[in-house]
Amino acid sequence: QVQLVESGGGLVQAGGSLTLSCAASDRTFSSYTMGWFRQAPGKEREFVATINWNGDSADYADSVKGRFTISRDNTKNTLHLQMNSLKPENTTVYYCAARSRFKVVAVVGDGYNCWGQGTQVTVSS
Repeated sequence: QVQLVESGGGLVQAGGSLTLSCAASDRTFSSYTMGWFRQAPGKEREFVATINWNGDSADYADSVKGRFTISRDNTKNTLHLQMNSLKPENTTVYYCAARSRFKVVAVVGDGYNCWGQGTQVTVSS
């Protein structure tokens, strides 16, 4: 399985921006559909964004559309999440995840079986 390591989390003021990154260990990075999720303590994991294997298609949770942008660089085996106009309610741990690009799923946030360790994002008011 691919190993995923997130970075880029931190403390930011409301209205500010952060870019999260996810480094993948697998040279076949382009064989994966990638996603970002978040999970607050005591709450269910929440889908944030997904991007297909070559980066030409992406989908977002309604709550982040227009503010967050997912992207990938298959030459560097990295995934990014540009987060703008951050809100205090965006405070939580963010995870990157991978699934085979050949896996057929009914819901855009389903089917991920490889996860990073997470990176904390804190947005102060």
